[in-house]
Amino acid sequence: MQSGAPALRSVLTVKGQSCEVSLEPERAALCWRELRPRRGRERSRAAELCLTRVLHRARALTGGLKHQFPPGGHVVPVSEIISVEDADAGETYHHGSNWQHMCKPHAFTVHYVQRMKKHRWSCKAVTFWCSDEVLCCQWLKALGDLLDRQTCRPKHLLVYINPYGGKKKGKQIYERKVAPLFSLAGISTEVIVTEFANHARDNLYEVNLDKYDGILCVGGDGMFSEVLHGLIGRVQKDTAIDPNDPDVVLSPCDIRIGIIPAGSTDCVCFATVGVNDPVTSALHIILGDSQVLDVCAVHRKKRFLKYTVSNLGYGFYGDILKSSEKNRWLGPARYDFAGFKMFLSRNWYEGTVSFQPAKWAAGSPRDLTRCRSGCDVCRQSIAQLEEHQRAQARGLVRNEQEDDWKTIKGKFMAVNAANMCCACPRSPKGLSPAAHLADGAADLILVHKCSRINFLRHLIRHTNKKDQDPPFRDKIRYIFFF
Repeated sequence: MQSGAPALRSVLTVKGQSCEVSLEPERAALCWRELRPRRGRERSRAAELCLTRVLHRARALTGGLKHQFPPGGHVVPVSEIISVEDADAGETYHHGSNWQHMCKPHAFTVHYVQRMKKHRWSCKAVTFWCSDEVLCCQWLKALGDLLDRQTCRPKHLLVYINPYGGKKKGKQIYERKVAPLFSLAGISTEVIVTEFANHARDNLYEVNLDKYDGILCVGGDGMFSEVLHGLIGRVQKDTAIDPNDPDVVLSPCDIRIGIIPAGSTDCVCFATVGVNDPVTSALHIILGDSQVLDVCAVHRKKRFLKYTVSNLGYGFYGDILKSSEKNRWLGPARYDFAGFKMFLSRNWYEGTVSFQPAKWAAGSPRDLTRCRSGCDVCRQSIAQLEEHQRAQARGLVRNEQEDDWKTIKGKFMAVNAANMCCACPRSPKGLSPAAHLADGAADLILVHKCSRINFLRHLIRHTNKKDQDPPFRDKIRYIFFF
C-alpha cells in the first residue's frame, strides 16, 4: 500500500467477536474494535471514555503519543508490528453460536509489541478471521507491503554469547527468550559462543562485516566492551587510522551493536533501554531502534589504552573492579565483596586533575533534565559542537590553548568520568543522573578525601533516586581531562 492509498477496512472476527478492522496508511496503524461489545461492556463505556482521556493526557505529557486508545478498540503502529503470518491450520473458528473446524483457515496472525510498565515490552499476538481466502490474502499483502517499508530493521546478525558472565545463563537466555523472537521476525543469525577473554574482539578483526546488519552481544558490560573495541578497532585498521594518536579523528562505524543483558550489572543496557530485560532488548533490536552513544578514548603517554561509553573510574571504583576480577567465581556478589573491602581500606590518592570544560554543552551536570529518547540536550549540544568545530576550521575562533584548561589539586578518594548516567538496578538514577548519552561531553566527578561516614553517605545516595552535592564532591561537564 502506498502512502496515498485509501485505508483498508473490513469486518473480521477476533476471539469470536465481530470487529471493524482498518489499516490506515496515513497513520501507519492497524486498528480494530468490537462491533457488538460483550455483556457488561456497555456499562463500562463511560469509564473507558474517562480512562481514554486520562491515558491521552498522561502520554501527551511524557512524550509523543504512539499508541492511541479509542474506546473499546486497539491501535498498533505498523512500526511496532513484528510479523504477519497465516494462522495455523486446524484452528477452531467461532462464528455466532457455532464452533467450526477449518482445515485451511482464512485467517492471519499479527505479532506486535505491547508496552508494559517500567519500560518493559512483550510480544503479543492477535488472530483475525476472514470470510474468504481472497480477503485474507488482501490483508496479508497490505500488511506485508507496509512491513517491507521498515528498512531500518536488521535481517542478518552476528551474535556473540558470553557463557560465563553474570549468573552464567547467557546461552540459556538467548536460546529460550531471544532466538524464538528473531525467528518470528525473520532474522537470520550466526552465533559464536566465546571461549576465552577477548574472543569476540579478536574475531571481529577477521570476520566479513559486510554480511551483517549488526553485531549482537549476549552478556554484560564486559562483553559489550569487547565487541565495542573489536568493531572500532577493525574500522580504524581498515581505514589506516592510528588509535595511539590522541588527536586523530576516528573513522565512524556504520554497524550497530545490540545488547541482550545477561551480565552482573548491565549498566549500558539499563541506561539506554531503561530496564534489564532480554525480551525488551530483543524487541527493540527487531524493530530497528537505535541510540547514538558517546565513546571516550583513554590514552597514556601517546599510547591507546581503552574505549569506554559508561564510566571511567580511578580510585574507589577502579579499585573495586580490579579487586573483583580475582573473585569472578562469586558472580555479581563479587562487587559487593570488593566494595566492602575497599570501603574499609579507605584509600585516597593525591594528585592533580586537569580538564577542559564543555562550554558549548546545552545542559548542566546539576540540572534536572534527564536523557530520554529524542533528547533535546543531546541534539542541541551536538549541533553547537559541530558549529564550533566548523568555526575553528575556518579560523573564526581560536583553537584550544593552555588557558582553556582548568586544574584541581588535592587528595581524592574517587575520580570518575561518566559518559552516561551509569544507571543500573542498584542505582536507579546512576552515578551522574544528568549525564547524557550523546551530547559530546562527559561528567567529571571528583570525590575529595573525607571521613568514612561521609563517604558512606555518598555511596548510599547512589542507591536512591536523588542527585547529591556534598561539599567534598565536585561535578564538572568536560570534553578532555587528564
